[in-house]
Amino acid sequence: PYYVDMNQNLFLQASLHSSDQNLKVFVDTCVASPNSSDFRTVVYELIKSGCASDPTYTLFPSPRGDATRFGFSAFSFARRFPSVFLRCQLLVCRYRDYSSRCYQGCVSRFRRNADS
Repeated sequence: PYYVDMNQNLFLQASLHSSDQNLKVFVDTCVASPNSSDFRTVVYELIKSGCASDPTYTLFPSPRGDATRFGFSAFSFARRFPSVFLRCQLLVCRYRDYSSRCYQGCVSRFRRNADS
């Protein structure tokens, strides 16, 4: 566990451990839950499809492509739960493959009209 105060800034880094230097890591989705085994019932989206859902979420530059850095402000679920757990989905792509999902950034998905 990592203990923080409310509204304290949290900084995270995810990195690959691979001998292949031509890989890039990208945070696609990151959600928080008060329950470590249930990320569907009560959740808070920080990132969805590469788009920041939380106004305090910040993506930071990384010195290497095989690592990503981001941060957000600590929060609670209506002060009713003592802990917050994170689950993030990361994508791994070929470095400098600009057609890959890693280089598309935020992808908003819109609903289509049934008539079109």
